[in-house]
Amino acid sequence: MRADQHIAGGAPSGVAAGGAAVRGRVEVKDRVYRTVTEKASATLIGVPRSDVKVDVAEHPRGLTVRIASPLPVPRLDDTAAIAQTVPVLERARELQEQLQQSLSAILGRNVIRINLTVTGAAIPERRRVQ
Repeated sequence: MRADQHIAGGAPSGVAAGGAAVRGRVEVKDRVYRTVTEKASATLIGVPRSDVKVDVAEHPRGLTVRIASPLPVPRLDDTAAIAQTVPVLERARELQEQLQQSLSAILGRNVIRINLTVTGAAIPERRRVQ
């Protein structure tokens, strides 16, 4: 019996009805990798998860990840924030490194490559003071 098969009697996969572990292997579906990668990437980049598109592929040495996301930029009338902003290419390289380290730790798999495509700019909404 494989660990990814459900055992009759309501016991979770990989656990026999008496509580003893069943030898086998656990397979994580691609959708789980994609969902976790979207959430972690959106959080690190600083955009809503719905703005991030991800593709994860498995290879013998690890995972490759393609991420398409807008990049947060300051409002054009905020000259102080603009002056402190790192150039886009440098920010993209930094994000690739941070994403590779973060996703490797979260997914428990070696992320061997991150392809980051900047799809536009995300400008924070102004909040009204009431």
